[in-house]
Amino acid sequence: MARRPALVLTTAAALALAVAVPAAASGPTGAERGRAAVERGVTYRATAPYQIHANGVKAGYVPDTYCVANRTGPGALGYPHFNHAYDNSVDPAKPAALYYEDDGRGGKRLVGVQWLVYDRDQNTATDDDRPTMFGRAFKGPQRGNFPGQPVHYALHLWLWKANPKGVYETYNQAVACLPGTTRPQPAA
Repeated sequence: MARRPALVLTTAAALALAVAVPAAASGPTGAERGRAAVERGVTYRATAPYQIHANGVKAGYVPDTYCVANRTGPGALGYPHFNHAYDNSVDPAKPAALYYEDDGRGGKRLVGVQWLVYDRDQNTATDDDRPTMFGRAFKGPQRGNFPGQPVHYALHLWLWKANPKGVYETYNQAVACLPGTTRPQPAA
């Protein structure tokens, strides 16, 4: 019971932030900016229950054992949790991935979400099918990150933990992987 008021307050604060952020952001203007704020509000409401890690897992988001760190600079994604039923979704309420970080107490804290859309022709040289959401174009097309993952577009949204580089950047410099939690790299 004690968690419910905290969840309501957190969600209310997040929605207030969703409305405040567009005024300072560069990019879309006017009606597009208003629509982006509404879409972010939908994402906040839809993912608020997943702040409780067990709720995300119960909703079909399968946790990865390893934390994903940025190999070329600071920051990380955290622990990805994919629900492949939402691959190709451009619905703000249905991200394909949730990202969690260690909460310092043995649990996980929700920090961000991601949408993943497969490239129609599987050719990284063409982008005529690039999706958009929140008034932003998805990044890509890019090759899969693991064997069997198709060429795809991706859009990250750091709505539960501020990202110093921006809410749509791939990696969040404020997220770190604890020592020993990243996937071992194959020997060269």
